[in-house]
Amino acid sequence: MAGKNGKQKTARDMILSMGIIVLVAGFVYLFIPHDDSAPDVKAVDYRVELLTARRAASYPVAAPQGLPDTWKATSVRFQGDKFDAWHLGFHDPEGEYVAVEQSTQRRPVFVDEATQGARETGKTEKIGDGTWTRYEGGRYDALVLEGTKGSTTVVTGTASFAQLTKMAEALQTK
Repeated sequence: MAGKNGKQKTARDMILSMGIIVLVAGFVYLFIPHDDSAPDVKAVDYRVELLTARRAASYPVAAPQGLPDTWKATSVRFQGDKFDAWHLGFHDPEGEYVAVEQSTQRRPVFVDEATQGARETGKTEKIGDGTWTRYEGGRYDALVLEGTKGSTTVVTGTASFAQLTKMAEALQTK
């Protein structure tokens, strides 16, 4: 009889402990502030890096002009020692990522890296003065500028093709 009573106490103690844990977790959830909204995206100023890249690169470096303030530049870098690689990343108005990538690296290798493995669709479109080829991928979609000598320009990211097109339309090399 004593063994049975001991097992009942153990089960009862376990249930009481679980109840207390649930109550404490509920209290913490209700009374500790938590913010479910998306964090503010901090914009970066890319003007200095753009001027540096335009002086150092062996090709005309592209950057957008005339985009609304709802497009926020979030990352920028120029790596002269790595195929004159230019990167300019943006957070678009829809909360998606869009990047301008340029490099003198071999085109197939660079496009594969910049688009994170996206594949050519065979579709092209005229945007501004250039012809761009669409690439679709699991993570990123992209537009790749055709007909450039010595470098490759890619507009890529998680954004829709409409947003990628807006970025490509805004690119200037002045």
